[in-house]
Amino acid sequence: MRRLLGRSLALLTLAGSAGAADVDTLISALKKSLGVEVRGAAVLELVFPPSKTPIRQARALPRLGAVPGLIRRNFSVTLAGQETLAGRTANRYLLTPTNAGAARWTIWIDSAWNLPLAYQEQMQDGTLARRAAFIRVNPAPTRLPAPLALTVSQPNLKKALLSILPGLKLPAGFEPLSVRFRRNAAGDSSSEVVLSDGLNVLALIAAKRPVRAAPGVAVRRLNASALWLVGTLPQSDLEAALEGIQTLDLGAISTLTGTFAPSNASEP
Repeated sequence: MRRLLGRSLALLTLAGSAGAADVDTLISALKKSLGVEVRGAAVLELVFPPSKTPIRQARALPRLGAVPGLIRRNFSVTLAGQETLAGRTANRYLLTPTNAGAARWTIWIDSAWNLPLAYQEQMQDGTLARRAAFIRVNPAPTRLPAPLALTVSQPNLKKALLSILPGLKLPAGFEPLSVRFRRNAAGDSSSEVVLSDGLNVLALIAAKRPVRAAPGVAVRRLNASALWLVGTLPQSDLEAALEGIQTLDLGAISTLTGTFAPSNASEP
């Protein structure tokens, strides 16, 4: 019995070590991509949010805005074998979120260059949310003129946001990264808080003019203003995050933009 228990513990230790190694290897590639990127011809497919051009081509993959610390905390990462993409051998990593309602990801990393060649986001039911993959790559990666900034979570922003919006329940695993001020062509202004679990992104928007609730969009109307939360979480999770909020001070939220505005390099 003791021998069997010892073997079981050894297997669990080996499995844990393998998982830790997989996430370390993946994160090293994501960090490397901040200073070096693959270029060529990539096909981009965007299902959510809806777009007028859901399929298009680009020279490089759009930035993931990955947050390494949150990936470690919120995802189980597994190396699931190798595939050939754009004539290159790629390691395929599966990322399963600890939040059962969050989207899961697959990321393909070039085995020699240690750089992303493709990624795919799938919602809880397996529906594709977006995919980006190279169909052709240049002979060698390109070094960027200046490395991009690493995206990190903002504990002070979280504290300030929860103080301004008492009753807000951040979905499990999601942390605020930045706040930005927007003004549309009609002159209407809004403040947008970007939330992330490491890969999945939610947008919390405060404005005078509300939008209509829709799949992937929860709306909370408060007096003459409104909050809405946009993302690939289940509709019930988006609504639950906002339902406890009773007051909304647009001015207080807008003051956060000066302190926690995103840099161009690290926007998710």
